[in-house]
Amino acid sequence: MRIVVIGATGHVGGYLIPRLVGAGHEVLAMSRGLRSPYRQDPAWQQVVRITADREAEDAAGTFVGRIADLKADVVVDMVCFTAESARQLVEPLRRSGTTLLSCGSIWVHGPAVEVPVTEDAARHSLGSYGIGKAAIEAVLHDESRNRGLRSVVLHPGHISGPGWPVINPAGNLDLGVWQQLAAGERVTLANFGLETVHHVHADDVAQAFALALDPPPSAIGESFHITSPRALTLRGFAEAAARWFGKEANLEFVPFEQFRQLTAAGHADVSFEHISRSPSMSIAKAAQILGYEPRYTSLQAVAEAVHWLRDAGQLVLTPGAGSH
Repeated sequence: MRIVVIGATGHVGGYLIPRLVGAGHEVLAMSRGLRSPYRQDPAWQQVVRITADREAEDAAGTFVGRIADLKADVVVDMVCFTAESARQLVEPLRRSGTTLLSCGSIWVHGPAVEVPVTEDAARHSLGSYGIGKAAIEAVLHDESRNRGLRSVVLHPGHISGPGWPVINPAGNLDLGVWQQLAAGERVTLANFGLETVHHVHADDVAQAFALALDPPPSAIGESFHITSPRALTLRGFAEAAARWFGKEANLEFVPFEQFRQLTAAGHADVSFEHISRSPSMSIAKAAQILGYEPRYTSLQAVAEAVHWLRDAGQLVLTPGAGSH
């Protein structure tokens, strides 16, 4: 297949591009600049690199023409953030019969009524990001179900892996939480630590996109959760992570407003975004229709990321910590 990947050098692209090249596809990797991908691989020498400022070209009405001129069998859109941006792609891709795979987010769901959350559960979207992704999803579903567009939407969880910080047991990106766990120091969690986070390794997200390249009819116009098999409670996450460093977690639980006062403002806001949703998603639909089988549990995905942070010198641990 001839495959265009928009936003190719991001977290998922570092795994997706080698998968596509390894499967024998012709790959055109589009990104805003020519910066190095998060994950180096010889496969990058076999792709065509294309630069594009999508936001500017969307505003000028030229981006869709550039995509159409590439005459792809599949367009993988990793960086669509508005319904209008998605809408611009629809007409030319429908005419050409090109399959559009769009990267959404489990943030289209807000607080759950029942868990694990299924794709057709009642929505209570929160925040501009989740609401925007839900609007994109609605556009693509309408076009696929009523007007013949071949599109599939994949909703990843908290994308994790080596090369960048990942969501920690406090529900934020504060590297100090890992340092405290490694040192056996007290870590403060909001409420009773029973809220949840749901990670997914970037390579498992790449796996899902690769599986959807030639989607069965039952996948067209549908959405799929792409996460690890199970979510983590914050408390269980902290206890497991402390054991990576040969420690027992020393945890303190406080009401969220007190947690906010004890936590840097930016980190507290990120924690609120995560634990107010407490995602716990079902991947049964993706398994049944796409054949999705995640290789990584949540803990395995995060452990790989934390070990990378330590080895890269971004996470300074106490002597002897992090050897487990």
